[in-house]
Amino acid sequence: MRTNYLNKLFLAAAGLLIAAAPLQAKQIDLRAELGTPVIEAGAKRTAFLKVSLTGFELQGGRDRTPANIAIVLDQSGSMRGEKLQRAKEAAIMALDLLDERDIVSVISYDTTVRVLVPATRVSNKSAIRSAIRQMRADGSTALFAGVSKGAREVRKFMDRERVNRVILLSDGQANVGPKSPTELGELGMSLGKEGISVTTIGLGAGYNEDLMANLAGYSDGNHAFVDNAEDLARIFRYEFGDVLSVVAQDLIIRIELLDGVRPLRLLGRESEIIGSTVTTRLNQLYSDQEKYVILEVEVPEGLEGEQRQLADVRVSYRNMANQQSEKLDDRVSIAYSASQQEVAQARAPSVLSTATQQVANEASKKALELRDQGRKEEARKVLKESASYVRQQADLIGGDEGVSLESFSDEVEQEAEAVVESKDWNRARKAIKAKQYKLEKQQTY
Repeated sequence: MRTNYLNKLFLAAAGLLIAAAPLQAKQIDLRAELGTPVIEAGAKRTAFLKVSLTGFELQGGRDRTPANIAIVLDQSGSMRGEKLQRAKEAAIMALDLLDERDIVSVISYDTTVRVLVPATRVSNKSAIRSAIRQMRADGSTALFAGVSKGAREVRKFMDRERVNRVILLSDGQANVGPKSPTELGELGMSLGKEGISVTTIGLGAGYNEDLMANLAGYSDGNHAFVDNAEDLARIFRYEFGDVLSVVAQDLIIRIELLDGVRPLRLLGRESEIIGSTVTTRLNQLYSDQEKYVILEVEVPEGLEGEQRQLADVRVSYRNMANQQSEKLDDRVSIAYSASQQEVAQARAPSVLSTATQQVANEASKKALELRDQGRKEEARKVLKESASYVRQQADLIGGDEGVSLESFSDEVEQEAEAVVESKDWNRARKAIKAKQYKLEKQQTY
């Protein structure tokens, strides 16, 4: 009898271990690699170091992380008619993607802010739908206050085991309360430090794209330009797809350069550079998504045949599958050669292609600044030079990555013409800004 009981106990324990194994095995993937792991000997060189993180696959809907979301909707006078109707439909559609594990709040704003649905579990969807449908457009745009109120609702159920996010929709200029890109960027930075990301969706040609991009960027949220209200449902579906596929949060990447290697610039993300150590942060990582940073470094002169330790990379993050803090590390080396053929054969095309696009993105930002100052021809020159650089890299890299870069260079050329000849620069600028943001943050939509 006792033997039978012990056998059952053993089998039960074994079953628990087997069931837990996939959960324990889930870990994000860290990869640190150089675009040119072999460089020419005899002189200082620069190199691109790519540090990429890839989220593990979620097995199904029950496997996902619960969400704590504030939907903040502009109902100012400019939203009257189809815009507000489409916004309501998109919010209601998104609501259907949530379930009782999730928390949702709905805030509307015009001259004042109203909490239509205080933060609550998504159990009575009909009541939430009803509250959304009652929105009416009127008044001005108290955007700062709307986001702040949304964050306040998120804080009621703030939990490291949830995805905490404010999703903001606006079609107009913030004209009540703080209204500058700097002030909204500071709000985004503050919320990001709390673990709250802000996604901003700009509708039509009337909103301030710098303000919206700053608010999203400093909190590590998404940013989208929606030219047509009919596309709102699609964008909301993409956004909620991201929210419901988070596998890691609070990611810190620390790159320690070794053996005389010097950091020059980090592309694609804000960073802290102290001496030879570079630190940057990501709020969240999604299932099956790669997010990366590109660090340009200066490598000291080396002798033929010599190998040098270039960097130690350490990543810490919270694994949302098991709610544990985990760490990863990798080390990168670089070699010297007198053979140009050996240098060429060692190139990593995907890393060089990614770095090329990020360098071009920096040129795009510079061109936008020049265009804002009325220096159209200078802006076009910057972009023309950027397109030429991308084509040169495409020729150097070759293969599929080279073909992809050729296509990218065509897009840069089109942008060069747009800064001078666009008949609707307001819309063109918004599209360029959104494209810059998507590439810089590796946004999925």
